[in-house]
Amino acid sequence: CPWQGPFHELSVHESECTHPTKTGNELMDILDEMDQTRKKEMQLYNSIFSLLSFEKIGYTEVQFRPYRTDDFITRLYYETPRLTVLNQTWVLKARVNDSERNPNLSCKRTLSFQLILKSKVNSPMECSFLLLEGPYDDVKINPVIYHFVFSNESNETDYMALPIVDSVECNKLLAAKNINLRLFIFQIQK
Repeated sequence: CPWQGPFHELSVHESECTHPTKTGNELMDILDEMDQTRKKEMQLYNSIFSLLSFEKIGYTEVQFRPYRTDDFITRLYYETPRLTVLNQTWVLKARVNDSERNPNLSCKRTLSFQLILKSKVNSPMECSFLLLEGPYDDVKINPVIYHFVFSNESNETDYMALPIVDSVECNKLLAAKNINLRLFIFQIQK
């Protein structure tokens, strides 16, 4: 049983736990799912370790601030000030619930973000990047590595999910005055 909790709640859990009544096949399915999750985590960590061997690596602390649009429709947007990483100027934008019409009416929240290259480049710039929790936030983010080739004609990514563990963590992040994260960019050399 994968349950974790304080010792004083153990007896309550044991009385309600369904694992002792499961069949061997059901338990094998649960173990297989746990094994698949562990394999995915190992692939991610191996990918991160291989990115760390790249010649050009940059990171910076980013601070998303809420901003208003001229729309008359309530939408929740965030943007960072311009930042410099790998000698290029960037901006990050974020939106709540993928810019649904009234995200303030929903208690289930998600954040998605977009990385925008503001500098002009001489040739396409192939990058891998990821966002992690910042040093002053305790939000739980499952790292995901994104990949994009930036050029003068294609200088912004699509909006991608900020891989926050769950809606409770997202609400905790949104309740803060500013959202502080850490951006890593790895430039792939040809």
